[in-house]
Amino acid sequence: MSEADALTYWLASDKETFVAEDDSGAIVGTYFIRPNQAGGGRHVCNCGYMTHAAATGKGIARRMCEHSLELAQNSGFRAMQFNFVVSTNVRAVRLWQSLGFEILTRLPLAFHHPTAGYVDALVMYRRL
Repeated sequence: MSEADALTYWLASDKETFVAEDDSGAIVGTYFIRPNQAGGGRHVCNCGYMTHAAATGKGIARRMCEHSLELAQNSGFRAMQFNFVVSTNVRAVRLWQSLGFEILTRLPLAFHHPTAGYVDALVMYRRL
């Protein structure tokens, strides 16, 4: 995906986007929140998160997720669902589970990982 396509996706009008900054003001992470579905499924939100590689292991993703959970609840969402968590991202899976998300299903070989080949993706869910 090109940088322009990534920015178009990440900043689309159906999303509210946030950034995490370090003490110097540098952006170390970002996330978006949006309704997971339209209409009758609009009470469940979906988020996507990215952390700068240099900030890995510093609690940035945890703080962004905690912020998104609070925002979601204050915005009237009743649950949060992650539609596509790559199974080889064990740090993320462990983090989401520590924050109360459960794995609802596994999508066999749904992601083509650049080094691991085809791997499973997970659907994860948490009530608010």
